[in-house]
Amino acid sequence: MKKGLFKILAKINKVVLPSLYKKDPNRLTTFQKAILGYRYWVTTNALD
Repeated sequence: MKKGLFKILAKINKVVLPSLYKKDPNRLTTFQKAILGYRYWVTTNALD
């Protein structure tokens, strides 16, 4: 169930949240870094 929940969250994130992979991580604002970290956390949990 946990993996399924994270897969659903990953699909929602892909639609709702902005894509930041083209930007330099050193130039991101604190809020953008938080979004990037959240997306990474959801992705790693969806793949496990």
